[in-house]
Amino acid sequence: MFLEKNNIVKWNLILIAFAITVILCLVGVLWFDKPLFLFFRNFNWSVWNNFDTIFATKVWLIVSAGFSVAFFIKNTLKTKSKNKKHTKKLNLKNIINNFIEKSKTNSGFLIFCSVFFASLISGFLKFGFGRQRPIFYEALGQSGFYPMTNEWAFNSMPSGHTTASFAGLVMIGLLFPKYKWATWTLAIIIGLSRISFGAHFPSDVILGAFIGMISADIIKSVFYNKK
Repeated sequence: MFLEKNNIVKWNLILIAFAITVILCLVGVLWFDKPLFLFFRNFNWSVWNNFDTIFATKVWLIVSAGFSVAFFIKNTLKTKSKNKKHTKKLNLKNIINNFIEKSKTNSGFLIFCSVFFASLISGFLKFGFGRQRPIFYEALGQSGFYPMTNEWAFNSMPSGHTTASFAGLVMIGLLFPKYKWATWTLAIIIGLSRISFGAHFPSDVILGAFIGMISADIIKSVFYNKK
């Protein structure tokens, strides 16, 4: 979305999207978060319990790291079998150099980097905002911000599941454009599920989606940028 054909980031579009996201979040906090939240709660289906587990940030990181390591091992063994002249054992330096060299074609590694980078941003913002989760609104009619708070009940903004899922799925769509329609659709469904599940307000999801999208674009630009 924010990349040119040569994988250079369109920073002007990101700034525009950032401004729109900030406005939507502000309007959400002040107005549409609560009514939209209550509306989506009518669709709190049991399937969202599975989504809560499957698309958690730690699952994204573990699975993508697993694919990354598997790709690296397979590639290393394949390279070693083709180059019989290189009979010496791989040392740590050779392993690191080979990993860096092959990372561009390692989809799992790129997905991991995207999710990890997005999750770092999300974690800092969660701590900084300290927004009460919707459980306070549903149970007590309360909603507010308590900055610099690490507790789960006060880290609603942005949505971690949405951030990680958009980062991972958008990256998959960038690497495999043929399936972009499916990855984007699933990412949107995951975001909406977080509201229906009662874990986040709409503005939490909007901010998470934005962080995930730009993280995927930036990571892909780092490895594929053709200046």
